[in-house]
Amino acid sequence: GRVMMSSIRVTDEDTLRVVKEEAGFVRFEIERRLAKSLRLHGGLVKGSESLVGNVVSGNFYSAQPFGVVDGIDYCWTGFPRKVEIDRIRQVHETHDIVLLTSLGVSPSGEIFNVNSEFLAATVAGAMGASKIIYFNVHGTSFQNKVTEKPVQNLRVSDAKNLLAHYKMRIHPKGFALVDLDGDSPQQSVLRTPGSMETLIKVGYSMVALEKGVKRAHILAPENGALIQELYTRDGCGTLISRDIYEGIRRADVVDVSGIYDLVEPLVRAGTLVERPKSALEKEILSYYVYTRDGLIVATGQLKRFEGGYAEIGCLVVSRDYRRGGKGDAMLGYLERLSLQCGAQKVFVLSTQTMEWFVERGFREVPVESLPPSRQALYNKKRKSKIYMKEIDGDRDLDAAELWWSNK
Repeated sequence: GRVMMSSIRVTDEDTLRVVKEEAGFVRFEIERRLAKSLRLHGGLVKGSESLVGNVVSGNFYSAQPFGVVDGIDYCWTGFPRKVEIDRIRQVHETHDIVLLTSLGVSPSGEIFNVNSEFLAATVAGAMGASKIIYFNVHGTSFQNKVTEKPVQNLRVSDAKNLLAHYKMRIHPKGFALVDLDGDSPQQSVLRTPGSMETLIKVGYSMVALEKGVKRAHILAPENGALIQELYTRDGCGTLISRDIYEGIRRADVVDVSGIYDLVEPLVRAGTLVERPKSALEKEILSYYVYTRDGLIVATGQLKRFEGGYAEIGCLVVSRDYRRGGKGDAMLGYLERLSLQCGAQKVFVLSTQTMEWFVERGFREVPVESLPPSRQALYNKKRKSKIYMKEIDGDRDLDAAELWWSNK
């Protein structure tokens, strides 16, 4: 099919001169506004007129030329070559803001016009950033065809499927490749500027996530959008996050022995109730396992009850992996499953690990707070304490996930 290159243009001498002028204007305008905001809200160093934070621009990355691609000489169009991570971090240590422009300098002193979105993804990945934020000029967003509600969350796997559906990918040098051959409905969607721009932003978000960034946000450039997205539960844009649950799957009968070996030491210690292999095999479809190189390193059980309740039990992590966030990942995965099943109230029973759950938003409740069918099964002799958590939506889980995945 015919391939169209988008988001990248040929930069000849005349174009480069215009880009220099515009980049300089935008740079000083941003510096002016940031300096004003820092003075108004950031404060001054005690006993002086110096700002607590400042805005610093410079050659914090080097660039190299595109060269000739498919017979087209892109002249002074380039892409990032190396990011000066240590220099950027030195600036951050003094509470200053680093401002980059789309003009990158090569080691030989040549100036190249670099795609801003790809530059942002490259720098964020090199810095190991927690978030990257893109603004969508047209304000186009995704909508669920069934519920007709905005799609606020996408996983990396979802975003990959979306890009594959529309036959779009980001070239290693930073430009978008789209196959526009054919009259299929999905191809006609790409011919609208807003849809094309949104998918390109998703593509650059994927570049950032694949380079190590944990979250990517795509927002409409509206007043208050950034604050709403970052500081409210529901946000106002599209959040794309890494598949930190990769390796977790529903258990099968072949996993019974592995689960048994994992939980048996805790059964002997009295932390967990006894679970014979026959009982595990009978309830195996309610168990989930976290595997690494074929080895079960964590497990958990999810049971649904009436009234929108779900119980998480038998949450166990191998001793060798307890500092790697596997327990948090398994808990987060089971919480998301609960929410998908319509259960917003999740509870656990524990006699030893109560504090761990409290740190993750659970609070102690009486037996009467359990659904009736679970109250009937409660073991009064064991006297397990009950901890419950109400989940309002995916954004609650996203916020918790960002906290523990950064530890």
